[in-house]
Amino acid sequence: MPLVTTTEMFKKAYEGGYAIGAFNVNNMEIVQGITEACAETRSPVILQVSKGARAYANHTYLTKLVEAAVIENPEIPIALHLDHGPDFETCKSCIDGGFTSVMIDGSSLPFEENVKLAKRVVEYAHDHGVVVEAELGTLAGIEDEVNVSAEDSSYTRPEEVEEFVTRTGCDSLAIAIGTSHGAYKFKPGTKPQLRFDILKEVEKRLPGFPIVLHGSSSVPQEYVEMINTYGGAMPGAIGVPEDQLREAARMAVCKINIDSDLRLAMTGTIRKYFAEHPDHFDPRQYLKPARANIKAMVMHKLIDVLGCNGKA
Repeated sequence: MPLVTTTEMFKKAYEGGYAIGAFNVNNMEIVQGITEACAETRSPVILQVSKGARAYANHTYLTKLVEAAVIENPEIPIALHLDHGPDFETCKSCIDGGFTSVMIDGSSLPFEENVKLAKRVVEYAHDHGVVVEAELGTLAGIEDEVNVSAEDSSYTRPEEVEEFVTRTGCDSLAIAIGTSHGAYKFKPGTKPQLRFDILKEVEKRLPGFPIVLHGSSSVPQEYVEMINTYGGAMPGAIGVPEDQLREAARMAVCKINIDSDLRLAMTGTIRKYFAEHPDHFDPRQYLKPARANIKAMVMHKLIDVLGCNGKA
């Protein structure tokens, strides 16, 4: 099975009351851990690449890693997606370079400028058989080169979504309902709560249209504790409760983005391994258990949070 777009994935997810996992990839071990979990659980998956990942690992290396995953796992649908495309040129480069889905992130722009930019990307992408995710509302937090303060963040305004989708022709829409980027999503002592009232209103205004949640890592405390125990310093790292993500997946949310949780699993595992094996220096020795824990993390997300296992 070649790389696919997300069109059929999202249609089935919307109708089935589950969401597709969109996991950020940066190297071979992360790609392997994710796709091995998806193969074992028979889950469709979106492997997504940020601008920062392309700068780190090179576009060609990343696309070839994903192509290898497709060859190794022919039974599962895999889409290759650009996460947070900052401009038309980046989106065009990914479309021309084999991606099957791109996100154009004009959420920080005024409404009219966001519409204009998204429409331009949509027209080029659709001419090349590629689908487009756009965004309304601005998430707080830090992810690669995306850095938005809490003061500059804003919830999606439901009254704008119909006009935006109609005028741009985008295939899915990322909205802001209280998630945020990075591992420090909420202040310690607060009770995280997504704005399901906004999601319900968006769903009402865009019936059957796939909605996306960014910044949806749950920041598992066992890995935060592991990092802190073995020399790290991540006090107050808090994520989105998984039960709220599962509720969102039963509604209009068809794509849930997860990045920080994978980083935590990999970093915590490697820190622990270094502490327990100070004489080891072969990267294969510590990357192997790191890959295994990424796989375990992804399997948990697929089965217990997204509900997409068995849907391939």
